Amino acid sequence: MSDQVKQLQNERTQLFTDLYTGTIPKRVPINTSLPLECMIEYAGKDLGQTQWSCEGMKAIYKNAFNLTCSDAYPASFSRYPAHFHILQSIGFIMGSNGIIQHPEVSGMLPEDYDEFIKNPYDCLMEKIFPRLYPALDTDPIHRSMVLAKAMKAYYEYLEFYVGIDRELINEYGFFTPPMGSSTGGTTPFDFLADFPRGFKGITMDIKRCPEKILAACEAILPLSIKRGTPIKASPLGANFIALHMATYLRTKDFEKYYWPTFYKLVHGLAEKGQTCQIFCEDNWMRYLDYLYELPQGTRFYFEYGDPKLVKEKLGKKHIISGFYPITYLKTATKSQCVDKAKELLDILAPGGNYWFTFDKSPYSLNTINPENYRAVLEYVRDNSNYDNAGEKVWTLPKEASIDPVLKNIPEFKSQYYTPYDEYKINNPAPRPDLDVIVGQKMQHYEDMLFGMLMKMC
Repeated sequence: MSDQVKQLQNERTQLFTDLYTGTIPKRVPINTSLPLECMIEYAGKDLGQTQWSCEGMKAIYKNAFNLTCSDAYPASFSRYPAHFHILQSIGFIMGSNGIIQHPEVSGMLPEDYDEFIKNPYDCLMEKIFPRLYPALDTDPIHRSMVLAKAMKAYYEYLEFYVGIDRELINEYGFFTPPMGSSTGGTTPFDFLADFPRGFKGITMDIKRCPEKILAACEAILPLSIKRGTPIKASPLGANFIALHMATYLRTKDFEKYYWPTFYKLVHGLAEKGQTCQIFCEDNWMRYLDYLYELPQGTRFYFEYGDPKLVKEKLGKKHIISGFYPITYLKTATKSQCVDKAKELLDILAPGGNYWFTFDKSPYSLNTINPENYRAVLEYVRDNSNYDNAGEKVWTLPKEASIDPVLKNIPEFKSQYYTPYDEYKINNPAPRPDLDVIVGQKMQHYEDMLFGMLMKMC
């Protein structure tokens, strides 16, 4: 990394360090994402073939980076095709256009609730995954072979993309959170509503077996905490949560089924030192008073709604973003797009606690005019300096807003997840002095499998 690039990276890192620690930064940080599909399309490559082969991917990334002025690394998470193909997935399927789609499916039957409540992870392994991934619905020998191939494929793709990320972060000087400080997960209700029951199933269950939904959400909570706990917490990292079902619920149903475990999840992770970055899908305006109750410094970005109201209600306690309609980049002129950015900066930037991003990522190149995309980001970069950089935003220590909830949440346990303390009872290290290093290795492999399986649901 050249001295010039290192200086740029330090400046960008300082923007986010200030933002995430309650300080007015030099200017508004920019954190926008370019999905893999959009980058491949921008390079004029075949979407399906390129995702499978990964041919020319570094050049594809670099070409797409000409579109952006993001301070944070702009290449976003993508789903890898090979392990889903090996598993014969019915929940993630690549269409003929090369896009990996998520059809409405349900891997859990209503009569499975009691077993799921007893241990969600066990139920996933024994019933739900074999339904969602039919290649696992076979005899033990073939099941183990399928899972071994799927895990190899998953981590082969992951390591390939991590390698590209590392090279390009150093080449361009992007900000990126420290390794091991970023996680991802879902709220317990959304976890239940996604693959286990599906949108249709959970809607029927609210009327048919409401108490089982409550019990299931509480049962999922230890798994959600485990999933969202980082290897090494950092103020610059976060647990990313996309909120799916809340806006489709009546307010009284949100209060009863969704909010209690959502609240516990975010506060529980805050106790562990892990901030949450939350994508409020759809329109969350009727729930702003609930969001205010989450720990200070929680990061929200909004798809739809009233930015003035959000700034008024959340802007002094929480970090906010979003609202810029990505479709505007396709339908409006360049000057109109820039004016929209100015409008949002005037509303959301004063007082800090704000970073710029769009209301969603440009999933397809057809959703944006690349020239307008670049123009908006250039305007934000060049016209969002603060006169009061360095001033503190938060008046209370962050810990003062954290509700201690972990003592009332059971530890995650499953017969299919063995922490090293249990594993070594029957498989001790060859020598006592090797116990620590053997333990670290065994735990690493256990968590690798856990990590892949959680990406499947």
